[in-house]
Amino acid sequence: MAGVSDLEAAASALESCQWLEGHGIDLRGRLLSEGRLRRLLPGQWVFAEGDDSGGIVTVISGTVQVYAQAIGDREVLLSQMGRGGTIGQSVRFGGGPRLVTAISLGDSLILQAGDDALEAIARQEPLIWKAVASLHYAQLRGLVQMIAEFASLRPRQRLAARLVRFAQGHEPLRLLALAQQDLADMTGLSRKTVNASLSDLEAKGLIRRKYAAIEIVDLVGLQAYASAAQWSE
Repeated sequence: MAGVSDLEAAASALESCQWLEGHGIDLRGRLLSEGRLRRLLPGQWVFAEGDDSGGIVTVISGTVQVYAQAIGDREVLLSQMGRGGTIGQSVRFGGGPRLVTAISLGDSLILQAGDDALEAIARQEPLIWKAVASLHYAQLRGLVQMIAEFASLRPRQRLAARLVRFAQGHEPLRLLALAQQDLADMTGLSRKTVNASLSDLEAKGLIRRKYAAIEIVDLVGLQAYASAAQWSE
């Protein structure tokens, strides 16, 4: 059974979830009562691509990375979620098997609400389905934005935009556990180009490279660079 501190941490993290805003004041409490808190070890899977089980997962503490399978049986990193980050799908909206794999990067605490839990919440709070629909829309919007960035931005801007996306949120991740190969895979760039781009961003004072990680030093400046509003190539 989860300790009181875990429940308090979960309640606090849910307060930062935009997809719950405007859908009734009781949804957070219902999610806490019907959902399940899980502590994860480094490398432990939350769920796997192809799993039949649906539902949503919110990160309470720690970091969860999301991967998708690419050509050649490679796992490509898509996103990295910190406190308050939520991902999921529901058969209520015609979903099928899981589209991605979610893995805990370090020690993490998550709140899982499967489809059965969502149905139980809906019997008392039907607005939960509007909230889940908002989550689905946010996920789709993020995907469309990534496609647009990939198609329209120059390599260094594309890399900066992806770093911004990883760092943004209610609880921004300032230290991103990212290998250069991950960045190369998710941006369609060579490792040589990624290395040169990171060097340029570091020289501009926007990031700081660390071992297997990137520290975001100036998020506003990085956003400006990604949109070509401040820097020139």
